[in-house]
Amino acid sequence: MQNLTESQGNATSHQSPSVIIKVCVVIPFFCVFLFCIGVMLHIFTSHRQFLDTSRYILFAYMLINDTLQLLSSVLLFLLVMGQVKFAFVFCVPLLFFATVTFQNTALILAIMSLERYVAIFYPLQRPAAWRSDRIWITVLSVWFVSCISSLIDNAIMKHDPAVDVFSTPVICKITTLNLSPIQTLFKAVVSIIYFAVVAIVILFTYVRILLETRKLRQDKVSVSKAMHTVLLHGFQLLLCMLAFTIPITEYLFVLHANWPQEDVAFFNYFCFVLIPRFLSPLIYGVRDQILRGYIQKTFLCCSNKVIPRVKGKLQDNSAS
Repeated sequence: MQNLTESQGNATSHQSPSVIIKVCVVIPFFCVFLFCIGVMLHIFTSHRQFLDTSRYILFAYMLINDTLQLLSSVLLFLLVMGQVKFAFVFCVPLLFFATVTFQNTALILAIMSLERYVAIFYPLQRPAAWRSDRIWITVLSVWFVSCISSLIDNAIMKHDPAVDVFSTPVICKITTLNLSPIQTLFKAVVSIIYFAVVAIVILFTYVRILLETRKLRQDKVSVSKAMHTVLLHGFQLLLCMLAFTIPITEYLFVLHANWPQEDVAFFNYFCFVLIPRFLSPLIYGVRDQILRGYIQKTFLCCSNKVIPRVKGKLQDNSAS
């Protein structure tokens, strides 16, 4: 999130015609994302079988979290692009919320991998915290951990003494709040720890499930699917980590390609922040056979209701 807001902070002023083009690119893209996520969440709330399964509840939480993260991200993007200024005290909660949701994504990927691990190795003796009626405890724990690190970050924050937090209008970006080298170091350390821990969890669960697949003679199909799911979580984590390559790509593009700084910032924001957040839940959702069947059924029912034979076929497939 730090790199995200820094890249937004490099945006050009509202007088530049390129600002209109950038906004016209981001807004439709974001609207398509909201539509797809809305369809998935509607399917979850309309079918009880999803609400009774821990895996789908965690996935629904990831959809909601990524939606909130992109809402705050796009809002910050629009505010900076429009050079909108408001009091410092209102900027802090917005950046705090964006940072917490950004960190939640990595943690929920680790939780989803552990859920697959528990489902494979403890199918009949699943701990209470992993049951569908208690999974909210795990979700709250994720929020608690992310909030604690962000609160510590804000506690060591040092803003410009000349800025009145209640009246002085500022552009809401991370450089406005981050003037301390200690805070910069803390952000870097927290990010490294978050993604290192998640990577270790995903690697551990993948290796254990892989070894279990070789030992079992029965039910290899479900174990193999779980292994592929964990591998997908690793790919999702890789997409999330692309946001941390923004400073490197900005330096390389400005140095070798001679691009304007604001164009490089927008390119990085769109490619390494928006697109990964858009692809991550869609890849997971479309890959799931049951959810994919309901998605196809929803779109077919909305687009063409005169094909009952195809509709019936989809119902048979989803039931199987």
